[in-house]
Amino acid sequence: MLRTLKTDCKILARKAGVWSLRQYLGFALKTTRWTFRVNEQAWPLLTSQNGQTAVVAFWHEILPLTPALWWWAEPQNPHIRLRVLISRNRDGRMIADVVAPWRIWSIAGSSDSKGKNKGGAAALRRMRASLRNATLVAITPDGPRGPRRQAQQGTLALAKLAGKPIVLVGATCTGIRLKTWDRMIFPLPFGHGTMACAPPIDMRRHNQEENSSSETFTQQLEHALDNMMHLAQQPSNMSSPAGYSQEKVALSPLSLMPSRVWQVAASVLSPALPFFLRWRQTKGKEIPARVREKMGFSSLPRCSGNLVWFHAASVGETVSILPLVAACLAQKADLQVLVTTGTVTAARLLAQRVVNPRVVHQFMPLDVPRWGRRFLDYWQPKAAVFTESELWPNMLGLCHTRNVPVMLVNGRMSASSFKGWQRMGGVARRMLERFAWVSARSDEDAQRLQQLGATKLLETGDLKTAAPPLPVDKAELARLKECLAGRRILAAVSTHPGEEQQIAQAAKLIRRDYPDVLVLVIPRHPERGADLSVMLGYVPRRGAGQIPTEDDLLWVCDTLGELGLFFRLAPCVFIGNSLPGVLGGGGGHNPFEPARLGCAIASGPLVQNFTDAFQHMAAGVTIVSNAQELAVWARDMFANPFKRQQLGENVQHIATANADLPERLAKHILAQIW
Repeated sequence: MLRTLKTDCKILARKAGVWSLRQYLGFALKTTRWTFRVNEQAWPLLTSQNGQTAVVAFWHEILPLTPALWWWAEPQNPHIRLRVLISRNRDGRMIADVVAPWRIWSIAGSSDSKGKNKGGAAALRRMRASLRNATLVAITPDGPRGPRRQAQQGTLALAKLAGKPIVLVGATCTGIRLKTWDRMIFPLPFGHGTMACAPPIDMRRHNQEENSSSETFTQQLEHALDNMMHLAQQPSNMSSPAGYSQEKVALSPLSLMPSRVWQVAASVLSPALPFFLRWRQTKGKEIPARVREKMGFSSLPRCSGNLVWFHAASVGETVSILPLVAACLAQKADLQVLVTTGTVTAARLLAQRVVNPRVVHQFMPLDVPRWGRRFLDYWQPKAAVFTESELWPNMLGLCHTRNVPVMLVNGRMSASSFKGWQRMGGVARRMLERFAWVSARSDEDAQRLQQLGATKLLETGDLKTAAPPLPVDKAELARLKECLAGRRILAAVSTHPGEEQQIAQAAKLIRRDYPDVLVLVIPRHPERGADLSVMLGYVPRRGAGQIPTEDDLLWVCDTLGELGLFFRLAPCVFIGNSLPGVLGGGGGHNPFEPARLGCAIASGPLVQNFTDAFQHMAAGVTIVSNAQELAVWARDMFANPFKRQQLGENVQHIATANADLPERLAKHILAQIW
């Protein structure tokens, strides 16, 4: 018992020491007025432009100062990643814990000597892999035990093995010299400091030189590092040598203020959010047994191995990422996938479509920092993939601090959302620049995302054009075809309040010429089915197991996951949330799902959420503005089967144009973690 208590006290004391040192060091470095003298050839390497990497080398004595170099480089390229070789001893582990929250990740190991395995060979392999995967690697040639300013062979061996250049760094600042073997510089607050970065050493050129022995190179390395230390010690008002840029930089955290404001606002509101979730339960929008998932608590055990997290808000986004999830699972046999959604309907759809032990589902926690940390602590994803317009500043910031690469697929930015984010330009920029890459749905979306701050964009392409046709229960399809034999069928899909009365009016107009017509009214939110049936005159509901009779004009199809069934029953489809008068202002819905099954398609004019998709399908989609025009279109389709077939084939060709997009994006996703 006493031994356990002593151990606990030591752990607490160590945590307190690490925290105190981190706070002091961060304060001292960020209040120092820094001058950076950076060689023009070294700048793109130190900021990892276009994925370039290098071995960054500096004397052990300036190790406490080097986070300042990282804080200078990171804002210039938010995708930059850094790993530092740190000894496996107690001091080394403490240094690693101090700098880890600053996204400076460590590789443990030092040179093997005297027959002792200090992890040098394993560390060398990890550093080589990091360099080859667009990650900078920092190393102290004389560390961790010296002698002071005498380079060992590790820097040369690493650079040769990885085939990467070496960038040498010198630094000094207002501080005190510790009485350690390296006479380490310990910074003092509110002082002056200078970083000097030399031109890169090209290892290919070095290997081609005649006198390129390791001993000669080591002497040259020592001399060059000493020169950088001398350059850093020169007064800041002195001009830099030719080929060097000089800038004075404040490393104040004020640049993070827009995100900090969002973070504080979410934290202040968090006590009220459980009551909000409880209210949603009363409306059927939350599952009582799983509502704590919205606060970051897990309800399932974490699967072992590498886990990639996909997030899709609702049904449409969930459907779009299923081929991408399948492609990732096919390319990596040991991969595990976590899918989060925001809505109950999306969760139910996922349960119907995916039966795979390597895929688990949870609800996305609300964007509260404490809840997000709880979620990430438990699931520990290796990478995160967000979908369409799912942009959550706090969660993205948490992933960023943990060095979890985040990607955006099918990126969507409507005109109204673009205007809204422009009013919070700082938040948008800090959020979007943290994405490892963005794959936009269209060129227009890509342009808006880039204007808001996205820095690395892949080829555009809509995942909704890459999904396979919606599945169907063949036995149920055969049964319904028999029950509805001889009837002309029109499906009004994803309808919203304010337009269903217009659809009913159109159905009555169609019936004048085609008494056998049946209109399927498929609400976007199936829970509205019962009320919708009453509003339309107590028409039959599929959700209640009712089949329309010959006298029924309308059939409310309020089930989930059966669109594949309805699109195969109805050769003509009207896409809802698009007619003038719809509540919420409209915006349209995904036209690709009926298009993939060759349906003739009509829509209202309010399609601003899918502008690009409807523009691509302009030759095959008819726009109607009211009940009368919808009725005219439907009568034309029923009267001209060949025309209807041609229109269906046109949109089907467009909707299947990007069949290989999931495989291409899956490779980009997996490249972030392997």
